[in-house]
Amino acid sequence: MARVVIGVDPHKRSATIEVIDGRERVLGGGRYASDRGGYQAMLAAGRVHPQRVWAVEGCNGIGRHLAQRLLADGETVLDVPSKSSARTRAFATGNGRKTDAADAHHIAVTALRTDGLRQVTAEDTTVVLRLLVDRREQLARTRTETVNRLHQLLLDLIPGGAKKNLTAAQARTLLEQATPAAADIVAGTRHRLASDLVEEITALDHKIKTAAADLTAILATTGSHLQQLRGIGPSGAARLIADIGDITRFATRGQFASWNGTAPLDVSSGDHTRHRLSRAGNRRINRVLHIMAIAQIRHDSQGRAYYQAKLATGKTPMEALRALKRRLSNIVYRQMIDDTTDGTGPGGHTGATLTPARPTQPQDRHFGQVTSRTRQTTP
Repeated sequence: MARVVIGVDPHKRSATIEVIDGRERVLGGGRYASDRGGYQAMLAAGRVHPQRVWAVEGCNGIGRHLAQRLLADGETVLDVPSKSSARTRAFATGNGRKTDAADAHHIAVTALRTDGLRQVTAEDTTVVLRLLVDRREQLARTRTETVNRLHQLLLDLIPGGAKKNLTAAQARTLLEQATPAAADIVAGTRHRLASDLVEEITALDHKIKTAAADLTAILATTGSHLQQLRGIGPSGAARLIADIGDITRFATRGQFASWNGTAPLDVSSGDHTRHRLSRAGNRRINRVLHIMAIAQIRHDSQGRAYYQAKLATGKTPMEALRALKRRLSNIVYRQMIDDTTDGTGPGGHTGATLTPARPTQPQDRHFGQVTSRTRQTTP
């Protein structure tokens, strides 16, 4: 750890810093605007101290822009999780007052006291995957909303409405068959609005197809083998790599399962031993694992055999599904670890390798893996 830590509480239009030494003595601080002039003034204030490290809160969120600017200027930046700084503030004196100056102080203290904080690196292919998969999911949500509005109009134009899984071509054919009379201005307006929605769906389908092609092309450069697992397609693999980043930050598969919310929570008390569903963790990764589990249950796979074995022991379908998701979390963890030991780095990128902290389980090596051309991918 450098002799001086600069804690940074970032905001959209400003950033508050506090400089402390190894004994937590305050050496300086201030509030700076986030524009070019304010940033240069903050950078100059930090560079007064030769041996320094910047501790920025939320480098994957609100602090990302500032952290990347500091990296571009050759500074060393540590990512301080907001939960860690909040815990430091809760145990500090001052009745838990929350001001920007106090937050910057607690961020600096957290960085000084905590070992193993992630050092921020320059944005790479992982960020590209995150941008593309976010874009594709946004387009999919917009398409669903547009189709719902179209169904509402078709219900008034066509008796009984249209079928659930409606394509743009099918909707266009229905509208051609349900042309209203020229004198019916209400039906004519509905028909015109429905035609506009069909054109919007057509454009969205084209954009979704383009986004999927871009994802596939970028994934091919990462060296990741996640798509060899049944139930993981380009979007699922991109989401895993984008949100997880460096898989080696999880020392064990249990830590990874706790992070993604598939590990049940122990709520034992006295002689009563039980677990309950965890609703914490990264819900996007949990959704990828859920889709993976459903795909394996629907097709002849080891996942279906595992699910049926759990049902045979008396578990309910939901309990068996949760057990399968927990098992699939181990499989994904193992595959991403294997990708780092096959000459590629975290998330399939070239870089550091890792010796697994836990020996490979023989039954996990090929669990859920697809070796034929009939591999099922995520919808």
